[in-house]
Amino acid sequence: MCIWLALIAWSNAASAEDLLEYLTDKAGNYIGPTVEDNIVLMDTDKNGFADVYEVRAFLELKHGKGYEKDLLDKWESSAKGKSCSTPFAKDLFTD
Repeated sequence: MCIWLALIAWSNAASAEDLLEYLTDKAGNYIGPTVEDNIVLMDTDKNGFADVYEVRAFLELKHGKGYEKDLLDKWESSAKGKSCSTPFAKDLFTD
């Protein structure tokens, strides 16, 4: 069992090193996409910001359908105003 864990850890470390090498120049400076670059890519309606629906579409495009489903479902629920369960809020948050 320990051998398998060691192999998994080693393969993940090798992948991380490959990725780090890909995203840095010879001086070791990061050259990958910035947060701003990614937000521009997410902002499909070009309104200046990426809403949760655009973030989900971007992440699922990169990582596959269902990526971080529980978290993104929770974000979408908040965006739709359905996350507050207090009695007075039910009247305030309707579709």
